[in-house]
Amino acid sequence: MAPNDEQTRDRTQEPERRRQFADLVRRRRSELNESLDVFARKAVDPVSGKKVTRGWIYRLETGEPVTPPEVEELRALREACEVPLEQLQDAAGQQFHGVDPLVSGSTEAKAYVHKLDSLPAEQRERLLRLIDTLVPPDES
Repeated sequence: MAPNDEQTRDRTQEPERRRQFADLVRRRRSELNESLDVFARKAVDPVSGKKVTRGWIYRLETGEPVTPPEVEELRALREACEVPLEQLQDAAGQQFHGVDPLVSGSTEAKAYVHKLDSLPAEQRERLLRLIDTLVPPDES
């Protein structure tokens, strides 16, 4: 039986469920071929010693409600995921706060853009000139 107009309208009014952060954590754990227990043992913030629990990671990966991670948890997950902190911050911002990061072809490119902010203006300009020699800007 085909859905009636009310069922269709209800589905289209549901908010988009964002999963960028959960997908990133799940994908990295899979790529590292680690059990949930091993992964959680690695999830310790090197600055504060704060740990991300196995239960929180499990709930995140299975789509259950979780408290958005704070910076300590993000640093802990950086240790477990072995990815740049900026990549985790972007994904968490997307999933938990609806913040869309810089649009680019890869998360690696986003990490480079974040690093540009720490360079002095003169070095940024030199780097852009170098990039222009490798990939000339569009003429349009």
